Amino acid sequence: MTGVLAIFGPTAVGKTAIAIAAARRIAAHGGRAVAVGADALQLYAGLEVLTAAPTPDERAELDHRLVGSVAVTEEFSVARYARLAHAEIDGLLAAGITPIVVGGTGLYLRAALADLQLRPPPEPGVREGLMRELDEFGPEALHARLAAAAPWAAERIGPRDRSRIVRSLELLAAGQLEPGPAENELWTAHTRHPTRLVGLVMDRDALVARIDARVDEMVDAGVVDEVHRADAAGASSTARAAVGFSEFLAGDIDGAKVRTRRLARRQLTWMRKLAGVELVDVTDRDADEVAAALDLDSLRG
Repeated sequence: MTGVLAIFGPTAVGKTAIAIAAARRIAAHGGRAVAVGADALQLYAGLEVLTAAPTPDERAELDHRLVGSVAVTEEFSVARYARLAHAEIDGLLAAGITPIVVGGTGLYLRAALADLQLRPPPEPGVREGLMRELDEFGPEALHARLAAAAPWAAERIGPRDRSRIVRSLELLAAGQLEPGPAENELWTAHTRHPTRLVGLVMDRDALVARIDARVDEMVDAGVVDEVHRADAAGASSTARAAVGFSEFLAGDIDGAKVRTRRLARRQLTWMRKLAGVELVDVTDRDADEVAAALDLDSLRG
């Protein structure tokens, strides 16, 4: 059987390395694998350091589709991503190649794996205005506005969850903020193709240490200059939603670490809700060891 391997997990847990190791195992059993990115921000060219996108060496070892494929000035939506991801996955399977869907954006992962009834993107200018307010007043102020207008929606969103607060206010402005099929579909086991879903976990203290180390490595690799270049180029509001964008723009390294840790907690919350997820603890294990333990024979092309 040729199927899909999906790898999800919090930032800095080692998803790319394990995807590459899994591809090597699949090749050793006579198959071939190609990665399909499921990260909302790694899509952007020009934010490679900020988003910890696969490096040129990593991409030479494992082809990564939908990574660095969108201009930093473009607005992007999950509906557009779903169309592109479905085309990539369907084409790979038709060619007998194993798609490895890998990323840390839960909604994009589900959009890649399933057919979701996705709501349309916001009207031009709405998101940009909300992002300006977010930067000026902070997420708590926008969360309070959401709570006043739709308390049932605000109850499900943390007061500092910037992306979900903004999206909820967009839907509110469009008259579409209500529980619908798309929300229910997120947590079903339905997938478009047979899929093995692997969720990577790690000891909390070890993960925090890796997150902090990664942020320091980003600084050494020039992330502050990268963000300033994207800002000067007119980065879109969806690109500016990248964790750390506003913090690095302001030179707030500690703030970038705090916000990245919060992202990791949200990603772990998503993972606990994913139906059929197979949790794999990667603490003190290298990528080859994890890939060997996955027993990938059923995914041969």
